[in-house]
Amino acid sequence: MNFSTSSLHSSPSCKENVAPSAKTDSFQHPRTKQRTVLGVLSENDQRGRSLSQGSQFSRQSSVSSSSQLNLFGCASSSSYDVFVEEAREVVLAASGQEVASDSCELGAEADHLQNDYMNLLLELTSSSCQDVSVQSSDERLMSQQKLFTDYAEDIYQNLRKSEKRFRAKPDYLQRHPAISSSMRVILVDWMVQVVEGYELSSETLHLAVNYLDRFLSCATFVKEAKLQLVGTAALLIAAKYEEITPPELNEFVYITDFTYTKKQLLQMEFSLFRVLAFRLSAPTTNQFLHLFMSVHPICSNTENLALYIAELSMLEMDPFLQYIPSILAAGAYCLATHTINNTLWPDSLISFTGYTLAEIMPCLIDLHKLHTSAESQPEQAIRDKYKSSKYCCVSGITPSAVLPHL
Repeated sequence: MNFSTSSLHSSPSCKENVAPSAKTDSFQHPRTKQRTVLGVLSENDQRGRSLSQGSQFSRQSSVSSSSQLNLFGCASSSSYDVFVEEAREVVLAASGQEVASDSCELGAEADHLQNDYMNLLLELTSSSCQDVSVQSSDERLMSQQKLFTDYAEDIYQNLRKSEKRFRAKPDYLQRHPAISSSMRVILVDWMVQVVEGYELSSETLHLAVNYLDRFLSCATFVKEAKLQLVGTAALLIAAKYEEITPPELNEFVYITDFTYTKKQLLQMEFSLFRVLAFRLSAPTTNQFLHLFMSVHPICSNTENLALYIAELSMLEMDPFLQYIPSILAAGAYCLATHTINNTLWPDSLISFTGYTLAEIMPCLIDLHKLHTSAESQPEQAIRDKYKSSKYCCVSGITPSAVLPHL
């Protein structure tokens, strides 16, 4: 799937997926000329063709060729083929009873809060206060680094407490006979291209893959042709959660070449919410890496190489789903510093994390094998992404030949 971030054009209209009022709306995100679709729905295909005949806009990339669209080479039905093991409901109040409060106390508290609010407004609108909107990206990055520095220990302890609760099951493919690990690799590779094409953040990608794996850990018998639907819904939720201006729903329908309808995507989004129990603040390898780099800063080359290695680890279930995100981040950090600076795990991070190099070494060995073989793998979206000067072209750096022995 080739994304051209330099070309901008409006969404093609389709009566099946686009509301009439949205036809003239311009879209802010870059569009692609070629799209890769992982599965097709034959009934959607037929319905899309019949509707497109009456549309005032022609669809240049119609879903007419199954050999072009279906990389997995299977026919599929339009039935909803996901069976959720557990149906979780969101409960607003356990008792269902309102909590009575003294109205006088509430009134006094409200007046106090209002005064604080007015003082804050005066402070923000004063000439001495710098508008956040005019801050440069470097200034915002410095503010983020300061936040990490000031609260690093508290952030780390909170992430460590919750990371095990947000893990996927390493063997979850046993629950899905129709899906293989290679299909997941293709899907994650495609998700990387979507995130890069729409210029979304790396954290959005990490969250989306986390949602995908956790959903598949709880669901059963997801069909091959519905796998891309799950991945697209995971991207949709992650973008809503992480991005300031996420792509619209029509865009997520478009990137699948209208293989799925808006209704199907919304149904899958709701299924993910239920299965994930609306728990979306998942600790990711990306979060731990940035935290480690704020505690012990490294050069740009080393930083981007660590981020590259961390993203590579998302492609392979085995063995990387067996490692918690903090260990993966530590392993990516160590491998990057060893490759660039011939160092490994600094004393400051041993003290900060409590991890010794011996604890990190099994993950480090697996990451080194992954890094060494990355160039020969068929899926190259992550390597292509990190060939850019934006990321210091770190995917072109020669992997270290051997790792030091303990």
